[in-house]
Amino acid sequence: MNLVTGLATIVGANGFIGRRLQARLELAGWDVFAPAKGDISLFGRDMGVVFYCAGLTADYDRRPFDTVEAHVSLVSSLVRAGRFEQLIYLSSTRLYDGQAASLLDETAPLLFDVADPRRIYDLSKALGENITLTRTDGRGAVARVSNVFDWSPEAPGFLSQWLIEAARTHDLELQSSPHIARDYIHLDDVVSGLIAMADRAASGIVNVASGERVANGEIANLFLEAGWRVGFSLDVSPPPPPRVAIERLRGLGVSPMTVKDIVRRYLEGLRREA
Repeated sequence: MNLVTGLATIVGANGFIGRRLQARLELAGWDVFAPAKGDISLFGRDMGVVFYCAGLTADYDRRPFDTVEAHVSLVSSLVRAGRFEQLIYLSSTRLYDGQAASLLDETAPLLFDVADPRRIYDLSKALGENITLTRTDGRGAVARVSNVFDWSPEAPGFLSQWLIEAARTHDLELQSSPHIARDYIHLDDVVSGLIAMADRAASGIVNVASGERVANGEIANLFLEAGWRVGFSLDVSPPPPPRVAIERLRGLGVSPMTVKDIVRRYLEGLRREA
């Protein structure tokens, strides 16, 4: 990949994705501005390529108004200021949940129940996408990111916590079901996708995902083969989310590793260190 370097602004640089993105950009020679939360000087300066990583995930239902502020209001102010070369807005493949099709690409229309209070996440992200795509004079792009995982100490999410716990004990009891399936993508592949979108001046929507749904039970089998015990507290089989197409991501030169390969290598590393 022929990486273009220059000025980058990361909104949400203290977050899970933003921290890793900042480290990678600076290592590659980018001049990175990482404004603190509430720093209004952001709107009065040239921002270069903006990576909009701000958002709420686990606590969006408890903080609905903060969710709207993070997903819509702040990006609206940024777009209104207009002092950027490109804006890459991080959204989520969660917007595909509940859609009827089994496979969806970036052109699929989205349907939401506006009376469902838990849809505030999806609706606010969708509005942030709309502003990015329609109010930036062609300078906006959206990265719809799937379930991101890592094993760094503060990595959020079910699989991240599973992997972190596996470094502490070989006896795991998980508050989930083996039948729940998700599209998992490693944090480093997400960062590679975002940088590729900047490098290629991508427009429109790009699914930043693995393109593969993997059930908890399939991952648990890797742990069992490596010598761990894994138990689940639940035995439910909810409908799986739609599988997302990643041809656009691959067209940018990024082919994410499968979650099974990454987990297998991680467990091998833990066994060598033991």
